[in-house]
Amino acid sequence: MVLPALVCAQTANDTKPIPEIKIDRKEPVDYGKDIFPIFKNKCFVCHSGKETGGKLDLSTHAKLMAGGKKGSPIVAGKAEESILYKYCARTLKPIMPPKGEEPLTPNELALLKLWIDQGAKPPADISTVGTGKPEVVLTLPPSVVKPIRGVAINNDKSLIASGRGNQIHLYKGDGTYVKSLVNPDLKTADGKPASVAHISLVESLTFSPDGKTLVSGSFKEVVFWDVEKGTIKHKLTDFADRVVALHFSSDGKYLATGGGAPTEDGELKVWNAETFKLVVEIKPSHSDTVFGVCFSPDNTKLASCGADKFVKVFEIPSGKFLKSFEGHTNHVMDVGWKPDGKILASAGADNNVKIWDYEKGEQVRTIRAHQNQATRLVFVGKTPTFVTASGDKNVGMFNADSGGNVRSFTGGTDFMYAVAVSSDGKLVITGGEEGILRIYNADNAQLIKAVSPPGEEPKKEGSK
Repeated sequence: MVLPALVCAQTANDTKPIPEIKIDRKEPVDYGKDIFPIFKNKCFVCHSGKETGGKLDLSTHAKLMAGGKKGSPIVAGKAEESILYKYCARTLKPIMPPKGEEPLTPNELALLKLWIDQGAKPPADISTVGTGKPEVVLTLPPSVVKPIRGVAINNDKSLIASGRGNQIHLYKGDGTYVKSLVNPDLKTADGKPASVAHISLVESLTFSPDGKTLVSGSFKEVVFWDVEKGTIKHKLTDFADRVVALHFSSDGKYLATGGGAPTEDGELKVWNAETFKLVVEIKPSHSDTVFGVCFSPDNTKLASCGADKFVKVFEIPSGKFLKSFEGHTNHVMDVGWKPDGKILASAGADNNVKIWDYEKGEQVRTIRAHQNQATRLVFVGKTPTFVTASGDKNVGMFNADSGGNVRSFTGGTDFMYAVAVSSDGKLVITGGEEGILRIYNADNAQLIKAVSPPGEEPKKEGSK
């Protein structure tokens, strides 16, 4: 189930247990009339048809009671002992439905509890139960949340991509709006086309080296977009949870994806970017969510990092484990290779960036980069400098060789999630909780443009 992409960015109500209420009801709760509609509206996207997270299918009473890979989620007569009830009540992780999607109401939760306590009986009349066919209905309206968790810029600086909420917007290099990428299969609750790219939040974005393809990661899916046509080329759905990290090898041959459910084994996969076939799934990789992935400059190695506090390196394409680096005291949120392929830098939720000598397997230095977690890290062109975004509202540029601060990119007013740098090192792109895309001159940190969501009033903060 999806949880906050970044450990310090959640609000107080993100995972707050649903208030428990008692309902005054004399007649028995009926599965077909009372419970099935709840599952259909709140659970079918992930637990029916081809999508059965945790191998749990809720499309029929029989399949529900059969359970998934954790066994039956229902203990008939004992709701308090049933993991499905505890997931839905948000008293046990992973919460259901996932963060960013509409939870059960207190009344729906009370009905579910009463139904289980009454024995979790099958429908009294089969005609009251729908077909169980999943409906792709938008559960996260585009106007509700607008955090930017992913940004990307193509190699010739002609196009910038921003993942704002569950939308993807494309801009020219100067910030001029071009178009939005829309998944035609997604509908609003009233059956109308939804002008969004994903059902849930866009967690990650990256352009292919040739700039023709944009890849977006979200909850349990990765989409390859034809940039020129604005259409979907291919969709990957073989994921257990959010895909929060993406990276192309420099030759465009491979795409690495990172993610996984919190407190469960992280997912680290490498795909053939042309055939969309899985090259290798690296198991074991991390014992918790994988937050960052990065191919080495020569494309022979893949570095990854995660909530288990480790940075690890694997051989490509075999997936063979090579080395691990330990030293962060909290989640490791991102990792990057210095252009010479000899040094790694990792950004942590402990507010630090650590520099590692790959050959020696040793830590070179620790940079106290931020006052809150460092969320993303990317090296600047062929230089030893890198840029980091942070929950302290700031974006900074640092020198990996000296550990010194080069310059800061200011203007953010809330938690910063995303940063990208043009291949020539001339532009820095940032995004965060406030939903404002900012474009900076990398040489002097001057703001070029602050871009508000399409249709909203432009951000007035010294843009030129």
